[in-house]
Amino acid sequence: MDFDKSLISTLEERARTIRYDVIRMLTMARSGHPGGSLSCADIVAALYFHVMRHDPRVPTWPDRDRFLMSKGHCAPTWYAALARAGYFPAQWLDSLRKIDSPLQGHPDMLKTPGVEMSSGSLGQGLSIANGMALAARLDGRDSRVYVLLGDGEIQEGQVWEAAMTSAHRKLDNLCAVVDNNGLQIDGRVDEIKSLGSIPTKWESFGWNAIEIDGHSMREILGAFERARSIKGRPTVVIARTIKGKGVSFMENVVDYHGVAPTDKECVNALAELDRA
Repeated sequence: MDFDKSLISTLEERARTIRYDVIRMLTMARSGHPGGSLSCADIVAALYFHVMRHDPRVPTWPDRDRFLMSKGHCAPTWYAALARAGYFPAQWLDSLRKIDSPLQGHPDMLKTPGVEMSSGSLGQGLSIANGMALAARLDGRDSRVYVLLGDGEIQEGQVWEAAMTSAHRKLDNLCAVVDNNGLQIDGRVDEIKSLGSIPTKWESFGWNAIEIDGHSMREILGAFERARSIKGRPTVVIARTIKGKGVSFMENVVDYHGVAPTDKECVNALAELDRA
């Protein structure tokens, strides 16, 4: 599939801005999860600024597409996208993880405009996405549901119970994305608990599986276009990504799973993103 160069450039800039916001937010908060937040920025930018049908002026519009951040510790990416899309003022980003802030360390659907699901306990997002996709079908709406999972997260048993349900119900309005950056809090995913062939595993559960470079905007958009055309079964996009993408000293470094940048690291990271 071919996409306009200006669209690709615009979305890449959106992703860069999200990464910039993430670094600033986590440095100010002195805590958080930079690695996985940076690895999924391209995917979230593509969804919020091109793929999904949504309206920040009417966050509860019944016909909207839904996005769920199942790996809730990567909420900063979601918050940055929501702010830049107009769901709330960008100044809110400076309040990340502060007491009484609407932007807590994990998403809270009761506090944050645009957040569809409170998450943080891993493994639950696909189950909730199933319910939303089935409800849309029962209501006769053509809304689509997108849910982002981590590769370490899909070691959870509940994910596979939910995956069976998605296929059994033929939820072709559901698209899961696996942020396959290869690292989790304790080390490499394949050393902690190997997943084997991730596409083969999902296909064995009755899903359509698409593998992509999760940092290629063209491949990301192409995958979502293909997912929309699949009928009779759900689609999973396995996005090969780099943990800490965009900040060289964080890339593929497991320590940055849950350690915020220092002030000096923040300056260096933002300078690097400025040059990107």
